Amino acid sequence: MTARWWKVRYAAALVLAQILAGVELTALVMPLRHDLVAAVDTVFQTDTLIAAIVLCVFGIAGVIVYAVLVVDYKLRWFTAGEPPDDKDRVFVERFLRNQSAVLAAIWGLSAIVLLLVNLDGGAPAAWLIGMTLLLGVTTSTGAALLFIQRPMRPIVAAATRLTGRDTAPGVLSRLLLMWLMSSALPIIGLAVVVIMRSNGWIIQKTASLEIPVIVLAVISVFVGLRGMAIVAVSISDPIHDVVAAMAEVERGQMTTRVGVYERSEIGRLQSGFNRMVTGLAERDRLHDLFGRHVGTDVALRAVRDADTLTGEVRDAAVLFVDLVGSTQLAQNRSPAEVAEVLNHFFQIVVAAVDERHGLINKFQGDAVLAVFGAPLSSAQPAADALATARALTAALRRLPVVDFGIGVSAGPVFAGNIGAEHRYEYTVIGDAVNEAARLADRAKDFDARALCSDAALMKANAAERAHWTECASEVLRGRNEPTRMSAPTA
Repeated sequence: MTARWWKVRYAAALVLAQILAGVELTALVMPLRHDLVAAVDTVFQTDTLIAAIVLCVFGIAGVIVYAVLVVDYKLRWFTAGEPPDDKDRVFVERFLRNQSAVLAAIWGLSAIVLLLVNLDGGAPAAWLIGMTLLLGVTTSTGAALLFIQRPMRPIVAAATRLTGRDTAPGVLSRLLLMWLMSSALPIIGLAVVVIMRSNGWIIQKTASLEIPVIVLAVISVFVGLRGMAIVAVSISDPIHDVVAAMAEVERGQMTTRVGVYERSEIGRLQSGFNRMVTGLAERDRLHDLFGRHVGTDVALRAVRDADTLTGEVRDAAVLFVDLVGSTQLAQNRSPAEVAEVLNHFFQIVVAAVDERHGLINKFQGDAVLAVFGAPLSSAQPAADALATARALTAALRRLPVVDFGIGVSAGPVFAGNIGAEHRYEYTVIGDAVNEAARLADRAKDFDARALCSDAALMKANAAERAHWTECASEVLRGRNEPTRMSAPTA
């Protein structure tokens, strides 16, 4: 937004407000020429008309100069894209007040000049000019506020600093103020006219009240319409912004924010929405981070069973993958190179396990423990684990600097949260886990680099069993019974 654009926009709003006020006053005051106060004919003479025209020109020129000075000196920080300082914030906070004061000063000066021109008119002329001043100030300030309200919002949003208290009228105050302007003041005006005519004060007792009543009714309509527009826009626009931002958040745009340009409870709604979205974004980041550490399914279960230590015995398949020679790898390569190799290894394993909806239960240094059938049930966990082992055997053989062993077992395991009330993790415990780890260690001595137990093979479907051949039977380290082992066919 350039300074030139802002000067044109702001000056045009003030000029239009002044012209609108002049047109409305002319249309409203002219009918009163002879109906109420016959002694004010001097106000409608040629010299007054010439003075009014000159004052209009100077008034328009005055608001243009004011608009240029405001943009060039007081709002330079905004047009230059710089942050405001304390003086700039104070000026923006008092912007509408200063604007109204300038317009009121222009109308007050005009009233003084017209009073001097119509000194011979006495009290009736002064009364008519005073009423004109009051209506002119009300009309021009209200119209200027209506025209400049929306363009000012980015400036107010940029300069607003939340203080925890309301410094602008709230919704109720604005509605009451609108009622005062559109209903109470015209009714009070009618009562004043009636009292003045009854007592013969300025208004003749024989004067008709039809025209004044019509004029005041028209004033009430115009002022009420303008007041209603100002209040409606000041309330509906920020609410519409929040509703539109809510729709963006619903579509997943967690960077959405609304401008805080109100200093009432509406501003607290805007800032509260921004805080809420920030909290939601932080929650999503934590949820994503939690899911990356424990797996998406475990994260969802943790949210569902929050603050409880739960678990159950499930019939699951366990896949264990272990690297060979990781110690030597760390001795011969830098830590960064070792991390790169491990990350590549883990990336291959995670992709293969995720493809068949398994769970990476944990990373143990250079080993990976994966579970199929927990925490979510699976129709054929053993077949999924065996198919994953075959896919990993082919993929990991392409790694140039590492060797590996893969073990697959199946059986009943405890799957659930283990730990204390405020610190626990999801894990699986059972003989199948231990057997899979021993098979992975033993597979390092076989050309196939993958072994499965007979228990896992028997739980798989016929199509998957066809890819495996029994190759040995022995008592694995740490176990009492021999394990029949099968390896994938070439």
